[in-house]
Amino acid sequence: MKIYRETSLENFEAWSGAVGTLDRVKEAGKCDELESIIEELYPDGMSETELNDLLWFEPETIYEWLGIEEEEEEE
Repeated sequence: MKIYRETSLENFEAWSGAVGTLDRVKEAGKCDELESIIEELYPDGMSETELNDLLWFEPETIYEWLGIEEEEEEE
């Protein structure tokens, strides 16, 4: 069963690999911008798992959408 509810990225509780991506978006102050992009791309909404998977597996795409520089890898 899928249950959809309205929430904001600021209040979304990401898990696993999505946590770091969401933290970077929050630190950059880009939650509202990402919400607008997601609402445009997913007009029927998405499940919490779908949102978490987007944050977890597509961080480079999200950073590109938002103009966030990717962190340099430490040697």
